[in-house]
Amino acid sequence: MSSTTPETPRRTPTEIDQAAEDYAAEAIALDPTLATMLGVPGRETEFPDYSPAGIEEGAALARRTLARLAALTPQDETDAVTLDAMRERLGLALECVEALDEHAMLNNIASPAQDIRAVFDLMPQESREDFERIAGRMENVSGAVAGYIESLRCAAERGVVAARRQVETVIEQCSAYGAADGFFTQLAAAGEERHPALAKRLNEAAAQANVAYSKLAGFLRSELWDEAPEKDAVGRERYARASRSFLGEAVDLEETYAWGLEELASIVAEQEALAERIRPGASVAEAKRVLNEDPARQLHGTDALREWMQGISDRAVEELGREQFDIPEPLRTLECRIAPTQDGGIYYTGPSSDFSRPGRMWWSVPPGEESFTTWSTTSTVYHEGVPGHHLQVGTATFLKDALNAWRRDLCWTSGHGEGWALYAERLMQELGFLSDPGDAMGMLDAQRMRAARVVFDIGVHLELEMPAEWQKRTGETRWTPDAGKAFLDEHLDLSEGQRSFEYLRYLGWPGQAPSYKVGQRIWEQLRDEAASRSEEPLDVKAWHARALGLGSLPLSTLVKAMRGELTA
Repeated sequence: MSSTTPETPRRTPTEIDQAAEDYAAEAIALDPTLATMLGVPGRETEFPDYSPAGIEEGAALARRTLARLAALTPQDETDAVTLDAMRERLGLALECVEALDEHAMLNNIASPAQDIRAVFDLMPQESREDFERIAGRMENVSGAVAGYIESLRCAAERGVVAARRQVETVIEQCSAYGAADGFFTQLAAAGEERHPALAKRLNEAAAQANVAYSKLAGFLRSELWDEAPEKDAVGRERYARASRSFLGEAVDLEETYAWGLEELASIVAEQEALAERIRPGASVAEAKRVLNEDPARQLHGTDALREWMQGISDRAVEELGREQFDIPEPLRTLECRIAPTQDGGIYYTGPSSDFSRPGRMWWSVPPGEESFTTWSTTSTVYHEGVPGHHLQVGTATFLKDALNAWRRDLCWTSGHGEGWALYAERLMQELGFLSDPGDAMGMLDAQRMRAARVVFDIGVHLELEMPAEWQKRTGETRWTPDAGKAFLDEHLDLSEGQRSFEYLRYLGWPGQAPSYKVGQRIWEQLRDEAASRSEEPLDVKAWHARALGLGSLPLSTLVKAMRGELTA
């Protein structure tokens, strides 16, 4: 197809749409960092209220909205989908608040300790006005941190505290953010270089932010450390709630754990067959060494990494946009960047609502890492970009006249979104984009990692019995973090820095890591179901358009919607 932007369908808003719009507007008003992420102007210097009072404001909004929805009747399928999804999401959010999950949130990747700093990555850094806003927000870091400390203290008083391993990690992160040469100081220096007249304000604001993060590190060290449990496992009750939060669906945890083991074994067998193609008689590890030693598959330096990412992404957009997907013109721009932090990991940030800020793929490179191999990362570009997160998130953003704001911008469910991105990796193999055996090996490595962490995450947090093979290898009968570390070392072919980051992430963010592979499983089951119901070959392009056009949903709602079970 051509790159002409397809016409956006228009919808006459219903009462349920209006309730969703009102909820979205109030939720964004309560969270200025969310407004920044969505490109909503006006409160660029502010933060959410991370205190217990702020959390209660969000809970009160959810209660009011659920009560309002209870009095409304769906007018069509779109209404029925919105109603089902909002009841699931808001109802579960209230359960999490009641259990103090929100108050106690502390881990190495997705807690206010990182979020307060990370919002600056999304702020423009060009004009004088840009840096005035950055200075204003840095001046408000102390208030945001103070509210967060209040919530952590509130949860601790009721015995809800993150594991000591997470406390220790976040102390290190906060100390680095707030160091004299840390993130805020460097951000102020960048502003001073572009706009010398702002130097005094920027440097003073950075100093205030440094003090705030130093205070957070001090609080964690002096107050939370002694209260933090040594045990990483969160137990069945909290884990089941977390799993539902990330999936939007309740799954049988033991069955999912057993499936994870089977899926892992299947992927390893697939890799072994591929290793034979790369070099006859080679093991998987030997085949990877062959790939790593191939100069044509090596990149040196982050500039080369970024340029390579951009090239792979641009080709995917161009080629998939011809026949496989309808890709609107605003989605055809995807910026690949090296992240300003060095925490490890690769992630995507969506476009602003008007696409003035495009979707971006970020690669956070740990300190000292200068060499990269293309075979191991090609499928990751598809995962984060097209047809993965960028196509998924960007499509929902583009459909502003067909989806209400909550469906379009706020309803992110990891199992749906990350499941789609893993599904996208396998789809690219089906479409021939991973015909190179090295690139295919890299995709399988990514799939292997996601299957392994289903096993690790559920096994460790529920303290399930280890498979016999691993009982013999570790001397343990049930999963423990230490025994699980050896398991991850075998199945996660990452740098030591990345693997350590992932290990801490799984321990501190229960239920999130399995949502990728479990979500992929559900996406694949839905497509298989659709194909089995059709007398003619399934029009996969139309099926994908229908699925992506629904926006991000809890998986339980997606299943019902794709089966045609949600009607007025």
